[in-house]
Amino acid sequence: MICGSFTCSKNSLCALNILYIMVSLLLIGIAAWGLGFGLISSLRVVGGVFGVGIFLFLIALIGLIGAIKHHQVLLFFYMIILFLVFVVQFSLSCACLAVNKEQQEHILEVGWNRSDTTRHDFEKSLNCCGFRSVDPNDACKAACFIGKTCIPCLSKVQPYVGEVLRFVGGIGLFFSFTEILGVWLTHRYRNQKDPRANPSAFL
Repeated sequence: MICGSFTCSKNSLCALNILYIMVSLLLIGIAAWGLGFGLISSLRVVGGVFGVGIFLFLIALIGLIGAIKHHQVLLFFYMIILFLVFVVQFSLSCACLAVNKEQQEHILEVGWNRSDTTRHDFEKSLNCCGFRSVDPNDACKAACFIGKTCIPCLSKVQPYVGEVLRFVGGIGLFFSFTEILGVWLTHRYRNQKDPRANPSAFL
């Protein structure tokens, strides 16, 4: 049986959680980099990415400590939380892969209308104005607005939205399977006896 020993299960679980810690630090670093270079000025977007990164870091830390110490309670809560994250992430990944063109436009428009800061970030970075049409009375931050040569942002974003959703959905789907692997490894590891422990002790 693959990875049947106590040590192999422990090392596999530790490696998986180290991978999650690296991903969480990458997310936190990307958010800090975007904020530092002025690429993202919306505090909601930065806060969301920071929140996901910190949440993943804490979960991975719980899993890593539980794996090193063979701590039953930490491993139990880690397993439950990881399974819930798997369910949510798997559902969102499938939704990303199933979104059609009309739904993509609707999602973009809702996000566009919700935050002025995010909208101005998009206009400035993509050099476009408005969502579906250019309004000459709008306070657009794009450089093209001065020369009246702007085009609507939807026409610039639309070709890439499908690719981004497929990429995000694929990455999310891949990581969701690593999470179910983590749940299985944790369940297996919790029920294994530490060969170095007292043979008469409880698990």
